[in-house]
Amino acid sequence: MDAAPFAPPQSIRHGARGAFRAAGLGLALCLGLAACSDRPVNSPYPADDEAANTLYSSFTEQPKHLDPALSYSSNEYALIGQIYEPPLQYHYLKRPYQLMPQTLTALPQVTYLDGAANPLPGDAPVGAIAFSEYMLELRARIRYQPHPAFAQAADGSYRFHRLSDAELARIHTLADFGETGSRELTAEDYAYQIKRLAHPRLHSPIAELMKHYIVGLDDLAERLKPEAEKSGFIDLRPWQLEGVRTVDAHRLVIRVRGKYPQFRFWLAMPFFAPMPWEADGFYSQPGLADKNITLDVYPVGTGAYMLTENNPNRRMLLERNPNFHEERYPAEGEAGDGAAGLLADAGKRLPFIDRVLFTLEKETIPYWNKFLQGYYDASGITSDSFDQAVQFSQRGEAELTAALREKRIDLQTSTSASIYYMGFNMLDPVLGGYGEAQRKLRRALAIAVDYEEYIAIFLNGRGIPAQGLLPPGLFGYREGAGGVNPYVYDWVDGVAKRKSLDEARRLLAEAGYPDGREAATGKPLVLYLDAAGGGVDDKSLFNWYRKQFTKLGIQLVIRATDYNRFQQKMRDGNAQIFTWGWNADYPDPENFFFLLHGANAKVGKDGENAANYRNPEFDALFENMRNMDDGPERQRLIDALQEIARRDSPWLFGIHPQNFTLHHHWYRNLKPNQMVNNQLKYLHIDAGSRAAARAAWNRPVRWPLGFLLVFFVFLVGVAWNHYRHRVQAQAS
Repeated sequence: MDAAPFAPPQSIRHGARGAFRAAGLGLALCLGLAACSDRPVNSPYPADDEAANTLYSSFTEQPKHLDPALSYSSNEYALIGQIYEPPLQYHYLKRPYQLMPQTLTALPQVTYLDGAANPLPGDAPVGAIAFSEYMLELRARIRYQPHPAFAQAADGSYRFHRLSDAELARIHTLADFGETGSRELTAEDYAYQIKRLAHPRLHSPIAELMKHYIVGLDDLAERLKPEAEKSGFIDLRPWQLEGVRTVDAHRLVIRVRGKYPQFRFWLAMPFFAPMPWEADGFYSQPGLADKNITLDVYPVGTGAYMLTENNPNRRMLLERNPNFHEERYPAEGEAGDGAAGLLADAGKRLPFIDRVLFTLEKETIPYWNKFLQGYYDASGITSDSFDQAVQFSQRGEAELTAALREKRIDLQTSTSASIYYMGFNMLDPVLGGYGEAQRKLRRALAIAVDYEEYIAIFLNGRGIPAQGLLPPGLFGYREGAGGVNPYVYDWVDGVAKRKSLDEARRLLAEAGYPDGREAATGKPLVLYLDAAGGGVDDKSLFNWYRKQFTKLGIQLVIRATDYNRFQQKMRDGNAQIFTWGWNADYPDPENFFFLLHGANAKVGKDGENAANYRNPEFDALFENMRNMDDGPERQRLIDALQEIARRDSPWLFGIHPQNFTLHHHWYRNLKPNQMVNNQLKYLHIDAGSRAAARAAWNRPVRWPLGFLLVFFVFLVGVAWNHYRHRVQAQAS
């Protein structure tokens, strides 16, 4: 009898169909992925940011203050320097650092007055000058960024200066206000900010210093105290300040006591940026601080950028200020700037970059990897990444490794306007004093403590030995043979060479300590280094210090303590040897030589002269030099001050640290400048070159897709064989 046609059971058919469907889906997935674009799949930014004119940077901790009356740290200046505009700024390219107008038509005109407020000639002796008046003339048509504080209703009243409870309830960020306004910058805005320095609630870090100079600022602070004890907004416009006078909408006069030419440097700092009263009143409204809507979070300025997003747990975003006034890139700089490409944008309107995105990065290794992938435009160099980035030539010059050169990464080095030194307490009976024996003892130690070795071991070569008090870049600093400390170095074949240990031993013997022992008693010379710290990380450094003194047969005892106790020992004059440092407040030699001014001693004066150095000859020269205008005579006095300090050697001058910065080839116009706070407006990004480099450096790894394709083909074969065997089994 004939058999009926065979049909496999439903379960077998459905199983085979499922296997084929899975295999087909997997194959389609592989082919789909293979057909994807070349855009890097590891990009931390949205796809529409690829060609954006955005600079990508990072931050590690939330800035505490963005209010210019309070801010005084570098991570805060990285933001507010782009937003606020003090009257003056530093030339971006020229060295030594050179002041130039920012919102002014020209540098301030200075008039000297006697005690009766009568004008004096410009060359009047310092002792005759009772006051100095600075006339500031503002440029016209400079406008503030769009901000709700300026928004007005149809009747001209301010839209958001009297928020109702209902309005306040729907507001969570500054963007929720929905409406903004603007107005022109006036001289009164600068006067208002200077008054804020005296505001008792603000506690500005420069208030006490400025009370000493700006006429009437101390009196204003006293008059404001009763009002500050009350709650609510203090409108400072009607409060008179004797030393600040607005002539008209665009002219302001500031009167300071005596001759104080360093005041011009303060006029380049955010402390003296303009503050519109509207912003002060707006942020003083009850309830806004509870929502974190304050001047410390959302600044208001006239600068090239405005802060449109401030999320300290994720990111901060600067965007181009649409109201930014006309400003051009410098047309001249130093020798070599043209060859370095730093004048390619000469005369072009600023800024060049539309947005600057700061992303929170708490770990250095992820940041470094993202920089190598092109997702950050520049990077510092930590100890973890130093060997990957930098190597030293046979001449000791820092250069990039081959891997970074292949990526066309550039290295920028700059010397900080700072000094780190080892100081001697000049009140100490052994190391202090001004006799020739004491000088020779200190100079012997200056030769023996090898700061070239220190820089190599502890700073990865990032520093230069200091030859005196002044760091490079300041007026008065001398390059080459004329700037060498002749008591510690010889000038040999065009370089400074540290004197030999034999010379140090000779000086030590002449000081009365042959081979490190007292000549009279034969007892070993024991010296004491007081230091803050003493943890595990300090062990190698302390051992290095001991080794340096041992070269001369001197025993060095480290007395480590906590920082508060260390400071108290310094104030009491109980330390013998110590290490300290100083970062410039402004680029003037006065800001370094005052560290050895007798009137500024730590003991008795609580000043910054930690060595308690007091030399009448030095003090007299300093008093003449400090308020002198830059020129040949001031240079002569600076040279004389350097010679006295080198001869007496109250310090081992130590090092000037260097900054090493890496940046990609698409990042242009980058020139390190320790004093410039508003550098972002000068920078230039080639977004197209960046996108191409990112695509090349972050190509997707496609071989796993091929593996998956083979695997799915294998699954199809297994499913087919399983199906055939089941069919044959059913047929039999």
